[in-house]
Parts: sequence; C-alpha cells; structure tokens
Amino acid sequence: MNLKDMYINFFVSKGHKQIPSAPVVPENDPSVLFNTAGMQPLIPYLMGESHPYGTRLCDYQKCVRTNDLESIGDTTHHTFFEMLGNWSLGDYFKDESISWSFEFLTKVLNIPVNKLAVTVFAGDDNVPFDEVSYNKWLSLGIKESRIAKTVKDNFWIAGESGPCGPDTEIFYYKGENVPEMFDTEDDMWVEIWNNVFMQYYKDKDGKVTELPKKNVDTGMGVERTTAILEGVNDNYKSSLWKDVIELISKISNLPYEGNELSMRVIADHIRTAVFISADPAGIKPSNTDQGYILRRLIRRAIRHAKKLNIDINSNFEEQIAKLILDKYKSYYKELEDNYNVVLDVLKNEKIKFNRTLEKGLREFEKVASKDIDGLTAFHLFDTYGFPIELTIELANERNLKVDTEGFKAKFKEHQELSRTASAGKFKGGLAGNGEIETRYHTATHLLNAALKVVVSKDVHQKGSNITSERMRFDFSCDHKLTEEEKQKTEELVNKWISEGLDVRCDEMKKEDAIKSGAECMFIEKYPDIVTVYSIGDVSKELCGGPHVKNTSELGHFKITKEEASSAGVRRIKAVLE
Repeated sequence: MNLKDMYINFFVSKGHKQIPSAPVVPENDPSVLFNTAGMQPLIPYLMGESHPYGTRLCDYQKCVRTNDLESIGDTTHHTFFEMLGNWSLGDYFKDESISWSFEFLTKVLNIPVNKLAVTVFAGDDNVPFDEVSYNKWLSLGIKESRIAKTVKDNFWIAGESGPCGPDTEIFYYKGENVPEMFDTEDDMWVEIWNNVFMQYYKDKDGKVTELPKKNVDTGMGVERTTAILEGVNDNYKSSLWKDVIELISKISNLPYEGNELSMRVIADHIRTAVFISADPAGIKPSNTDQGYILRRLIRRAIRHAKKLNIDINSNFEEQIAKLILDKYKSYYKELEDNYNVVLDVLKNEKIKFNRTLEKGLREFEKVASKDIDGLTAFHLFDTYGFPIELTIELANERNLKVDTEGFKAKFKEHQELSRTASAGKFKGGLAGNGEIETRYHTATHLLNAALKVVVSKDVHQKGSNITSERMRFDFSCDHKLTEEEKQKTEELVNKWISEGLDVRCDEMKKEDAIKSGAECMFIEKYPDIVTVYSIGDVSKELCGGPHVKNTSELGHFKITKEEASSAGVRRIKAVLE
C-alpha cells in the first residue's frame, strides 16, 4: 500500500471524510494561477462556510508551484507535487491533531521517535507562547532538547489580515547518528509535516483576537516523505520517480549519473504538463497565465531532451507522458478522461517549438557576423527559446564571443518583471477572498444566467478569473456578441441586482442537484454531497462560494470588453461600479 492510501485510511478511521482533490486550476481564488497548497480549495470553509462533508476532512491534493522554474533540477523541488492534508473545521484542536500526527508517523509509518523533532511557536507581543502544543509533544515522548521554540517560521497568516495562528512543524533526521539537540539550521533535519492552528483573527490595524470557531489545517508532502521512508537523499531515486528516470535513461541511452539535471527537469516538467493539460479547465499552451506556464514547461523539457541528444522528432514525450498517466489515473479520473488530450497538447507544442528553434537558427545567422552582445543573446532566448548554452555553442563554432554577463543581467531584469507581474497571482491563501471579490463572484452567476436568456440556453461557463478590480468570464459561444446582445445582457444583470434577490445556499446529493436543473462547470470534481447556490428564480449553480446574501449588495454591473478567448469560447470583462 502506498503513502496516499495509508494516510487516507488512517484519517478515515479517525472519523474524517475523504474529499476529492480539487483541480490544479483554482475556480474561486484569483490570487494564484494554480492551487499551490492543500488548504487553498478549502478557503471558503476555513472562512466559516459549512462543508457538505462535515467538520473532519482529509485528502490528497494536486498542487503546482511555478514561481521559480529555474530551481527545478535539484534533488527535492518539484513544480507539481501532491499534498496530504487533514482538517478540522471547528471540531477537534491541538490535542487530537498532534496525537494523530504522531501516531501516524510512529505506528503506521514506523518512524522511530528518536528520529523526530518539532518546532512550536515561541510567542511574541501579540500572541502568547504555544504552551499547549509544547506540553503535548512532551507527553508523547519527544524530548525537551528536540523541541525548538521559534517565532519566524511558526506563525501562519495569509496576507496582512485574517484568520491566523501558531503552527507546529515536524522534522525527520536523515542521517544515522541523531544529535541530542535539535538544530533548526542543520539541513539533515527535514520538515515533513506542518499542523496549523487557526485560533486568532488579525484585523487591518494589527489587533489580534481569539476566534470563536477554531480550525486545524495540516499538510504533508508525498514526494519528500516517500523519499525519507525509502532512505534516499534524491527524490528522483524514490519509487515515485524511478521508473520515469529509467525510461528517460533508456530513450537517451545515457545513465542517470552525470546527467541528473536534465533528466530531473524532463521528468518533473512532463509530469506537471500532464496534470495541467488534463485539468477540466482545458488549459492549452499560450502566451498568457496558465497557458504560458504550460508552454514554458514543455519547451524547457524539450531543451533538456536535446541536451541528452534525444531525437526530438521521435515520440519521446509521448512515451514519458503515457507512463505518468498510467501511474496516476487510478487516483485522478481526469487523467483517464483526457488521456489523448494530454498527448496531443505535448505533441503539438513540440512541433511548434521545433519550428521556433528553426526560425531562431535563421535569426542567429543574421547576427553571427560579430560577437554576440547580451541583449541579442537574450532576444534569441526570449523570442526563439534559444538557451544561452546553444548560443555559446554556435558562437564557438565561429570563434565568436558571447557577453554572458550582459545576458545574465537582462535575464535577471526579465525575472524581476515576471515576479512583479505575478505577485498578485502568487500570493495565495485567504487574502484573495475579500468583500469585493465575493461580490464579483456572485455577479458571475448573474452574468451566466443572463447570457443564457439573451444569447442561447446552450451557453455554459468555461472559466472565470476575479480580482478586486474586475471580473473575467469565459463562456461557450460560436459568435462575437452584437452591441445589442451586450446591452441586453448588461441590462438584465442590472435588473436582477435592482430587484434585491436573495441568495440561498442548500446542501443536497449531487444527482438531486443536477435533476433540479442546477448548472455546473466541472461536474466530475464535485463530491457526492454538494452546495447549491440559488439567486431568486434566475440562477441555480453548484459552487463552493463565497457569495453575497442579496443581489442589492452588488452595485452597478458594466461590461468593459467582449473578445475571443479560444475556438468556440468568448470572454467578457466587466466591473461593478
């Protein structure tokens, strides 16, 4: 039995309900491109909404983090990873949470107590020392010398204000001779589990008050824990990756030793590309948002395949993708459903990239009459996907120099710009679910309903993105909306807002919700018991929230733009004034 199954079985035995993994592309959190942590899809429930599965939940969640792709290639970082999590929504608290974590690690995974250490919150001016967690660990047999009190890494809050609280992190010693004292700076101690106790609320002025309903949010990484249990210091040597690395080695006729970086990048990036392109959101490689990340992942994998002298015109990417699809499809149904979609996405992007590389070679010939300056080298990289190594290689053949320092400076500038542009998208957590976003989220339901009346009853939502400034709504439609259609849609939404319709929330079985006519974007991702939001008699949708109580809270709705999104899909941008 693997780690995911053992974890779920254990927490189900402690009264938890298993919830399905949310898609990697979040539906209701505009602050991120992807779900970056196990708790993210549960934000509405951690904020107080009742969960249809009750107050004790557990799952394994697909996560994607891509804010620093260049660091991928070491032994421990991955762009796609799986998080194991268990939650208490106002139910049990520190005592049970710590006891069960300890029991799972020592009794189910059979980790010796002597190999474990923990950190607890030391306290500061606003929040006291977490004495409850400290005493609980002592009572379980963790020695005083193995409990570190820290401030910096043991307090959790999303953004500037909101639910917050201390956490306790559990560490495992990778070596043989375990030191008596736990040193948090010693890299041999690896964090494997984090239990966050949301017991306070911090307001905008920095005032901290006790929450009436306290939550527990925990997280454990599948890749890191598997490597630890199997005693390997390189995640790619664990059972999760071994067969993928062996296949890349076979395709390239090269050993893993000496070619680790490129093989890790290919394995990691193709696995992530598989999960992004299998997601119900239907992401395709493009030059914006999730599509841009998907394009970069596939192209970076291809560049590293070239480094290993793999024939790019072969079906190397299909062989690797099939192995990954077959490994994970029993856990994630969308991999089975979109099996061929994934293979097509990878193949089409590879063909496109090969053409771009050919154009780049022609471009290189144009500038190769003299030494290559940093700006030109960066242009070849940014526009034609030329890695700097390829530019240097081609320049050497002509006895030309490349200004690599100039290239690095331009590259750094580009990274800073990318980070700044994505800052809002990578914040994550509870910060992106304020009052304004809640109003916009409710307005998407009204827009969806209005388009069904004005354009066609066959209009369906294909995706949405909300910030505090505007909403973006993608919908199925085979034509550009006429001025009249846009005006009628806008008028209808505003009519419903002015009528002050109540927003009602009901829990019911999924099949009953569908029978009742509730609209749903990705039916397969919803659990058996669902939350249905009805707005008067005009809209009924399966949704996780958050929503306003009455449409009169929304303000005036105005469409600012209507454009094509992709084949058969149109996009509306709108504001609430």
